[in-house]
Amino acid sequence: MKKYQLPPLPYNDSDLYPVISAETITFHYGKHTQGYIDKLNALIAGTSYEALPLETIVKTSDGALFNNAAQAWNHLFYFASFSPTGHRAPRGKLAAAIDKQWGSFARFQELFEAEAVALFGSGWIWLCADNKGELAIFPESNAGTPLSRGLIPLLAFDVWEHAYYIDYRNRRAEHVNRLWDIIDWTVIEKRYV
Repeated sequence: MKKYQLPPLPYNDSDLYPVISAETITFHYGKHTQGYIDKLNALIAGTSYEALPLETIVKTSDGALFNNAAQAWNHLFYFASFSPTGHRAPRGKLAAAIDKQWGSFARFQELFEAEAVALFGSGWIWLCADNKGELAIFPESNAGTPLSRGLIPLLAFDVWEHAYYIDYRNRRAEHVNRLWDIIDWTVIEKRYV
């Protein structure tokens, strides 16, 4: 049995439509993310990494191993943030931290989207917290992740073309803006401890 497996999603492939189509879920999660997991399993087979948790592999590896481990972790994290019926805005402690950092949730969304659209090439946009609970928006190229910076990831938007090209073609800004309609802030809040 392989160490890492692609877990089932907590929703059906068609549940996120029209924001993300079932076809995109099939390719992006079912094939693309599976590809990272398969490569990760091949790279760790017979090595000391084989016994490590995925997060530890991301934090301690480099090169091809880092790329595949980080992309596997990033994608699992990203897809776990969605729900067809979740809360569409943060509440409680996270909402207060967002208001403190950016003035309002709407302003945070505006800045987050701007970073996502401005990122050159492929990568990720992250909302993260440090160990004091201070929030920041981080654009990361390629397989970049806040785990490598010692930060706590809260939310990620995938801005690689494979994340949106089937549904939006080259309209990255539209894709990013529509993702707010499926983010489940109950999930995001649980990551902010």
